Amino acid sequence: MQLTIAAALAVVAALFEFTVVPYLKIGDAALQPVLVLGVIWAVIAGFEGGLVWAFVGGLALDILGQRPLGASAFSLLIAIAVGTFVGTAFSRIRILSPVVATFVASLVYSMILLNVTALLTSVRVPDAATAAVIPTAAYDVVLALVVGPLAMAIVMRRRDAERADW
Repeated sequence: MQLTIAAALAVVAALFEFTVVPYLKIGDAALQPVLVLGVIWAVIAGFEGGLVWAFVGGLALDILGQRPLGASAFSLLIAIAVGTFVGTAFSRIRILSPVVATFVASLVYSMILLNVTALLTSVRVPDAATAAVIPTAAYDVVLALVVGPLAMAIVMRRRDAERADW
């Protein structure tokens, strides 16, 4: 059930990325909610859910954005896997681990997506796209700062409520 919910929310995040996010751009920085929410889901709910999120969300991004089929899915799979490993490495600071993982995953995702898309379409990567990687990662961290600690607190509170008091 959890994997089905992850897949459905990934499609909703992809729709959000193509309908609302273009109006939220700040300079060259664009928000990537499929990536950010996928990393948060993977850090909180587990690696399998993150991979389902990455695959389904990536395919939805490819179809909606008319990108080469599989480019976003491939990039998201690698980035969310890296983000999951970074998030588990920072598990001692539970509340901020999704934020740190999002920053690393955003850099990885942007660079892989730019290079894979350039390879599949035989179009050179523009310098402006490469220059927007760091601002986009910073913008993703802002979203992760809002959503990540809130989601982590809800999950931690819920896990504490499910324990039996002896």
